Order: sequence, then structure tokens, then C-alpha cells
Amino acid sequence: MNNRRGSMKKVGFIGIGVMGKSMTKHLMDAGFDVSVYTRTPSKADELVNGGATWKDSVQALAQDVDVVITMIGYPKDVEDIYFGTEGLLNSANAHTTFIDMTTSKPSLAVKIEKAAKERGCAALDAPVSGGDVGARNGALTIMVGGDEDVYDASLPLFEVMGSNIQRHGPAGSGQHAKMCNQIAVAASMIGAAEALGYAKQAGLDEQKVLSTISSGAGGSWTLNNLAPRMLNGDFEPGFYVKHFIKDMDVALEELESMDHDLPGLRLAKRLYDELALKGEENSGTQAVYKLWQ
Repeated sequence: MNNRRGSMKKVGFIGIGVMGKSMTKHLMDAGFDVSVYTRTPSKADELVNGGATWKDSVQALAQDVDVVITMIGYPKDVEDIYFGTEGLLNSANAHTTFIDMTTSKPSLAVKIEKAAKERGCAALDAPVSGGDVGARNGALTIMVGGDEDVYDASLPLFEVMGSNIQRHGPAGSGQHAKMCNQIAVAASMIGAAEALGYAKQAGLDEQKVLSTISSGAGGSWTLNNLAPRMLNGDFEPGFYVKHFIKDMDVALEELESMDHDLPGLRLAKRLYDELALKGEENSGTQAVYKLWQ
């Protein structure tokens, strides 16, 4: 464990999106030697100008770092970037640690860890919650699956990106925990949108209603952080509608192997599918309020 912890100086970050850019900045500010790669190079310009090293391929990045963090879009993207001919698992040096912070399939996290161990490497699944605000503030919730010694060695990385960091068990457990988070978020998003829609129809001052219920029994992270955006007409993505739909699809797929059903999640998925059909797939999840406008 100590040897692995001591080797985590050079970090590669793949996926410079809404959250990934802020997460990378925190690593740089903490003194890590950071290399970056993303499919759209211009998204990394600010980081490179600030001292990050640009790598022009996944392969080039993997061969020059101790730790690779991935934060990309969909499970298919994760599978391609890890298992492709010139992907991470075929390119990295032995003893590399892979940390996938994408919200992805638990089964894929297990597959990645198994393949990493076969190559003398290690892997964690570590999806996050907190959106763009949490990423900017270094206050993400990070849900981790994988071996405890790898988790312990990786804590210095997690601690500069998040404030609530929990290991939930072996590989795949972080992804399962993230599904629990998304199930709760789905219910709270619909609740917030319906409450504000009801207030509007009742002729109430929606801002005053929001201020009232946010500090009562109905209070939630969604009401405090996303409901104000709803009322201000700010539907810019802290987290994309299309990615939330992907997450709900993953959770519903996992249900197929469980003797269980989640009717509330199925309702939320139907409503977000309706929102996407209206052209809102690239909006923030708070755009669900538009269904009640």
C-alpha cells in the first residue's frame, strides 16, 4: 500500500467536461503533475495554459503516468477507452492505478478491475455526485468500489476533489452506490418541479414558496441548488439530461437481476425521456421543470 501511495505523483485525466475541468484544476492546485486528454482538444486549453501537459492520445497518456482518472460519457465510451486496441489496459505500464469516475455499469467496473489485475495494475470505480457546483468547490461526494489498499492509497487524490468520500465494498460497489444516489435524485427532481408547478398554478409567489419549503421537512439538495435555477430560467447543464437518462437506464438494467421494482424511477425515466424528445437532452437536469411550465 505504501509503495503504491508513494508512486501516485503523475496523474492522467481523460474527459475534460463540465465537471472534469474543475476536478483537474484541483489536482493541479494540490501539486500533482497532471497530463490531460480529451476528444475535443480545445476543451483542455485552459488547463494546458495553466500547466497541465497535453497528450494527443490515450496511449501516450497511459504510458507516462502513475494514475489514470477517466470521467467520460457513457458505459460504451468507458469500455472502448479501457479495452480498445490502443486503450488504457493495453497501453499502461505495470502498477498503474485506474480510477473510473464515470457513472457506469457495476458489471463493467468488475470487468475493468479483473483485467487490470491481470496486467499487474489496479482499478477503482469512483463515480461522483454534486454536479458542477460540487466539482468547482472540491466538495463532491465520491462513492468508491475496489480493494481497500488501493482505496487507501488513492485517498490523497480523492480528498482534493471531494469532501464526502466513502468506500462501499469490492469492485462495482461504487457504481451501485451511485445508482442509489440517482434513484433518490430522480424522486427529488420530480418533487421539486411539481411543487413549483403547483405553486404557480395556485397563484403563489414561487420564490417565496421555495424559500419556505426549502427549510422545512421538504428541504433537499435539489431544492437548495437546482430549484432556484428552475425559477431563474437557467437550464445550463451542471449535469446533462442525456447523462441522467443514461444513469436511470443503468439502474433499470441492474433491476433485471433483482427481485425488485422501482416504479418511481420508471416514472422519472418516462418524464425525462419526454423532455429529451422535446429537444432538451443537452440541458441541465433542472430543465424537467419545463414540463410544468
